[in-house]
This record gives sequence, C-alpha cells and structure tokens, in this order.
Amino acid sequence: MIRFNQHVALLSALTFCATASLSMTGCGDSTPTKSAATASAKDDHAGHDHAGHDHAADETHAEPAAEDDHGATTTLGEQAAGGFTLKASRDGDLVAGKEAPIDIDVQGAGKVAAVRFWIGAEDGAGSMKAKAELEHTTNWHTHAEVPNPLPAGAKLWVEIEAEGGAKYVVSFDLKS
Repeated sequence: MIRFNQHVALLSALTFCATASLSMTGCGDSTPTKSAATASAKDDHAGHDHAGHDHAADETHAEPAAEDDHGATTTLGEQAAGGFTLKASRDGDLVAGKEAPIDIDVQGAGKVAAVRFWIGAEDGAGSMKAKAELEHTTNWHTHAEVPNPLPAGAKLWVEIEAEGGAKYVVSFDLKS
C-alpha cells in the first residue's frame, strides 16, 4: 500500500509540473498579462523619470513595439459597436490551417470583460473562437486559427463582452 501511495504522489507531482510549464508558455518572452479588471493606463509609468520625455508624467507612452517576429503587420481597419471603438491588425500572411496573430485595440468608456476572435463566417461554423488576453492597456492579443479550407468571403470576427454581459460583434476584411 505504501508503494502505491508513493507512485500516486510521484504521478501527481509530475502532472502538476507539466501543467505548470504549459501554462507559462505564450507569445515570446513578454511579461505576464493583466486582467481587464487590474490593468490601468499608467501601469507602464511606475517608477521612471519623465525628464527629457516629450510628455508629462500623467500622459501615456505609445504602445511598445511587438517583441514577437510574426511578420509584417497589416492594419485591418476600425469599427464601432456598443460605445467601443475597435482597431484591428494581424501579423504575417494568412495560411489556411495555421494560426494568425491578431491584435485589437479597444477604446471606450465601458469596461471590457472579454474579447473573442474567429476567422471565417459570422456564425463561426468551421472556425474556432479564441479568447484574447489583455497585453497592454487597451491591446488584446491572441492567435486565431485560420480554417482549412478558408471559406470564400471569410472575415475576422471580433466579439466584445462588456462588463455586465452585453456582447457586440464586428467584422473586419482580412486583406489577404
């Protein structure tokens, strides 16, 4: 019985380590993301001197350049829905059956609870929805799967879930 318990304990420890290491993988060597509830526009301002900068301490920096090399950035446009303004971009070429790095900048008076992306038809048939993570103060990022085959007329669909549960969906031409 003691031998069995030792094996169970060892198996539990190995499972924990494997799960922990998978949860730490991500897109490049970026710092951990913050939830929409805890991130603030001034997070990147803590503890540095503003002397010699072209802005005051209460103003924000431009978003930092992406650390990942996903290819050239393609701006997909701007849409408005539910009091939010969304600006979309993707990195690299769209390849059916592969992932497409997608960024959405969400501005607005309301708080965002979640952002989801998918590529394909509006109803999501044949597509996989991806829940984005807040990378910077207003920038949401994920890698969306490109369906194989990519349907004719496919678009990038973005669903914004506002705090309180209201959902808004907009689409962007993929410009492929």
